[in-house]
Amino acid sequence: MATLVDRGIPITSTEELEAVVGTPEPHVAAKTRDRLHEVDRLWLAAAPLVFIATADDRGDVDVSPKGDPAGFALVLDDTTIAVPERPGNRRADGFRNILRNPHVGMVFVIPGRGDTLRINGRATIVREAPFLDDMVVRGHRPALALVVDIDEVFFHCSKAFLRSKTWQPDTWAPDAAPRRAVIAQAVERRGESIDALDAYYGPSYADRIYG
Repeated sequence: MATLVDRGIPITSTEELEAVVGTPEPHVAAKTRDRLHEVDRLWLAAAPLVFIATADDRGDVDVSPKGDPAGFALVLDDTTIAVPERPGNRRADGFRNILRNPHVGMVFVIPGRGDTLRINGRATIVREAPFLDDMVVRGHRPALALVVDIDEVFFHCSKAFLRSKTWQPDTWAPDAAPRRAVIAQAVERRGESIDALDAYYGPSYADRIYG
């Protein structure tokens, strides 16, 4: 028989929250900007990975990683960036959300760095934009891109990466969870053999990421 988990005491107001976590220092509270600084541009030029959070009009949330060679997010002007869309599983969860609710949250990551660049704004899905020519990788020109009008941009401190030891190789344990083929067979591709899935997700998988 299932038992209820003790979920603790809910926080239901800003006052209750601040009684526990406190209030930010003035320089932290005021650190958000509404346009890109030169240091933001330098960060975007060095970042090969971004996590994009979206939500539909019901509030259902999705977070999707997007990655490419460093500098893949193009700066169009001081208040606008563009992120290319690459071939995937065609679910397009984030894009479907954006069609119903344009607000997005983005975290840009540079490997080895604990701090991150956060950009919040409103996104539009575009095709046949001239800047798509500047997003060609290995001969692949993206069919779509996200154009994000910036509402907020700011840097986030490194505490999460320091606590998790994300960039310390001696803490890595990639085999702690089942390999990709085993996961796929368990929850996604149940009718396929492990040998076939190992072959699909093997070394040749990297050759197909733009195909």
